[in-house]
Amino acid sequence: MNEFPFELDDFQKDACKLIDEGKSVVVCAPTGAGKTVIAQHAIHNAIENGTRIFYTTPLKALSNQKYYDFGEKYGNDKVGLLTGDTSINRNAQIVVMTTEVFRNMLYGTNFGSVTDNLKDVKYVVLDEVHYMNDEQRGTVWEESIIYCPTNVQIIALSATVANADELTAWINTVHSKTELVDTDFRPVPLRFYYFDSSQPDKLLPLLTPSGQLNKKIKPEKRVFGRKLQNKKSYVRNVVRNLQQNDMLPAIYFTFSRRKCDEQMEKCASLELITKAEKAQIKQFVDEYIAENPHLYNNKHLEYLYQGVASHHAGLLPAWKNLVEKLFQKGLIKVVFATETLAAGINMPARSTVISSTSKRTDSGHRMLTASEFLQMSGRAGRRGMDEVGYVVIVGTQFQSPEEVAELVLSDANPLESRFSPSYSMVLNLLQRFSLDEAKELILKSFGYFSSGSRLKPLLKAYEMNEKEIASRNFVCPYKLSDKELYEYDKLRHIYVQNRQTYKKICKQEKAKNRPLSPEALQFGAETKAMLSKMHSFQCDTCKLYRKHSKNIEVIARLEQRQQKLNKEIERQRDIFWNKFLAHRSVLTDFGYLRDDYPTEYGITTAQIRSENELFIAQIIFSNVLDGLTPAQLAAVICAITTEDLRIDIPYLPISETVRKTLNLIRNIRRKLEKVQNRYSVEAPMYINPYFSSLIELWVEGAEWETITEQIDMGEGDIVRSFKRVVDVLRQFTTIDNVPESLVFTAREAIEKILREPVDID
Repeated sequence: MNEFPFELDDFQKDACKLIDEGKSVVVCAPTGAGKTVIAQHAIHNAIENGTRIFYTTPLKALSNQKYYDFGEKYGNDKVGLLTGDTSINRNAQIVVMTTEVFRNMLYGTNFGSVTDNLKDVKYVVLDEVHYMNDEQRGTVWEESIIYCPTNVQIIALSATVANADELTAWINTVHSKTELVDTDFRPVPLRFYYFDSSQPDKLLPLLTPSGQLNKKIKPEKRVFGRKLQNKKSYVRNVVRNLQQNDMLPAIYFTFSRRKCDEQMEKCASLELITKAEKAQIKQFVDEYIAENPHLYNNKHLEYLYQGVASHHAGLLPAWKNLVEKLFQKGLIKVVFATETLAAGINMPARSTVISSTSKRTDSGHRMLTASEFLQMSGRAGRRGMDEVGYVVIVGTQFQSPEEVAELVLSDANPLESRFSPSYSMVLNLLQRFSLDEAKELILKSFGYFSSGSRLKPLLKAYEMNEKEIASRNFVCPYKLSDKELYEYDKLRHIYVQNRQTYKKICKQEKAKNRPLSPEALQFGAETKAMLSKMHSFQCDTCKLYRKHSKNIEVIARLEQRQQKLNKEIERQRDIFWNKFLAHRSVLTDFGYLRDDYPTEYGITTAQIRSENELFIAQIIFSNVLDGLTPAQLAAVICAITTEDLRIDIPYLPISETVRKTLNLIRNIRRKLEKVQNRYSVEAPMYINPYFSSLIELWVEGAEWETITEQIDMGEGDIVRSFKRVVDVLRQFTTIDNVPESLVFTAREAIEKILREPVDID
């Protein structure tokens, strides 16, 4: 620990000591508390002892950032980078990679054997391990921990979560001796303010010194319909307040890309920077654009010279990189960003502004979770530069000041497992293990380990139901059992039905002036005998009969509910293994598994990484891609890798060959859907040619301006869709059993897609 030129905080010392003792460690601390120092201690140990360390992050941009940071600190020769499309110095002592790449290494398929991949690796840092909560990608962290060899020390770095002890206990169970270092210490404490539009010239402290809501804060007035659309924006007032109170630079979080751009424009004339700063910005931007000429005509350029910028997924990666660099230098005073900026990118600010504590979703507005709020507010306060960090919450009609105060005072949410078996997981496990061994591994998941807490509400409901049934133990005054009452009930019900029928027969026969038939008379006599039999039951005269009868009815309903709850508890308890078996059944039906071992096609599919590996494999093996040009192949792959969009965009005509190929792929999807439905497997299969004509034009050599003119969509979205295509095409060139002609076409397509600005991270 002597390698640092400053005194470490207690939690940092504790974690470093545990690493030196050969233990794995989970470090749970607020954003900005200095968790990276712990990773740097492990890096120092690895360099000193001639071993290796892997540093994993959830995002490619974050991996790139760490690669450059470590390169400057330890020397480029000691640092490598592995992401989906980059491989630099992969045998270095320090290798930075995305968590997906690490997980793929542990499967020992695409990257060679596990032994070779992890040769001399002593430590693996899992940065931002709270990403286990991520709906789509969370399972990657669980797989990485389950399959990581026990001789490798895990250093899991997490933002604050409620159940860090549960996560630690799980790693301790499935991996090796693991200790938790949990702290709520923030080196730069936060102060919370509220912007109330009825008092636009000041920021009000959110809480009193005793931690109560400030009574001076008034709730926003409710407005509806057209008035809401024309509602005045107070963004200039908020930023001006920050400027006057020396609270800049700031990250202004907004949940809409369009609003990020609009708010940037509104604040451009606030004169946030000095002439000297403006000259510095101009010099830096000129040098940056000389290296990235595609940014020369960027429509946001003028705003940088005013010290404001927008940062969201609709912007080009190189532009976002420029904004980040200027912000880190203190030259941009306010960045208007979506919440994606809160995910680990190193952009420290003195203040963060949260434009609303509620966000719009497909099912209406919802409050931010405590963890989402902590992640954003935690960006405030720069260590070594600020004594305090400021968090300003802007009042809106969708939240009350009381709700905001409650959110600020809330503890973080617990980590929830997102573990979900996929076709690739099933094939990879069965390639290396027997079915029983695979089950053992599945049962090691955090989801299974934490199923106790997941089942709590169900078990509680079951227990309450049980108590309710027990409490309904009705005591009959005549000591009759429920069975005897049920017999009386049944008799009474039949008697009432028969009596109505007999009356109807009598009425009909009388209307026709006919005497009753012998059968009808006999039916009448039997009905009357039933009445006599009913009178023999004590229930017939009992005042509590109805209460007893109702009680039996309620108990029957409760018992039915109990059966349903029991079934759901069993289903939830075995949900992961059942999902595994369901995927296995689909693979067996399609011939990718035989006797629980992958066939040749199965081995290929095990190497694919996508949301539905079997869908991609079926497309490859059906030969529908044969004979396509590089542009047509890119257009087809673009359609099957583009998710359903939430917004309507105009249909852009695609070429005839691409259209016909996609129709053939629709037939493949129908067949696969049918089998997936039979086994209740949910694995998405997209065919969305939104960007297909664009990538076809691009591969054929069109200019970037020609592409962006075709569609009113963020350039970043177009780049991201093109990069997804590259990711799948690159897999075509590395996995087994792909026709050689398709490999050549894929390589050519990749080469033509990866030109400026698509090839820039």
